[in-house]
Amino acid sequence: MDNLGIVFALFGAALAALLAGWGSAKGVGMAGQSAAAAVTEEPDLFSKVLILQLLPGTQGIYGLLIAFITLTNLGMFGEPVHITFVKGLAYLSACLPIAIVGLFSAIHQARASIASINLVSKRPDQFSKAMVFPALVETYAILAMLISLLSVINVGKITV
Repeated sequence: MDNLGIVFALFGAALAALLAGWGSAKGVGMAGQSAAAAVTEEPDLFSKVLILQLLPGTQGIYGLLIAFITLTNLGMFGEPVHITFVKGLAYLSACLPIAIVGLFSAIHQARASIASINLVSKRPDQFSKAMVFPALVETYAILAMLISLLSVINVGKITV
């Protein structure tokens, strides 16, 4: 039971990277299919649709960041620290916001990106407006990342 703390903490770090990365991979793939179709019809749209395709990829970066900070707090890149059962659960809980929101927001952002790619393929002059739709979904991924970040940083201050 004494070693379960580190297991839960590592599981949290893994979930942050895995689920947010999974959502980003799926989202970038979905948007990529739409981008490829748009570029087939109009090759000059490549740079515009590429930006829209890449937007769902940010959640994976956020998850990786939280995983890295968690691993750093666990002493994986320096002096190892003892992680109690309660702290391990706290690290797991701290990683869940970006893990879960990252997974779902990347997929929903991809859907908004696909719609924006369709808009840009019909009206290239509307690119700046098309960027707003997937960017709004990004807001919630950023909020989840901030909650995870603040939580992970402060778990180390718990004295249990």
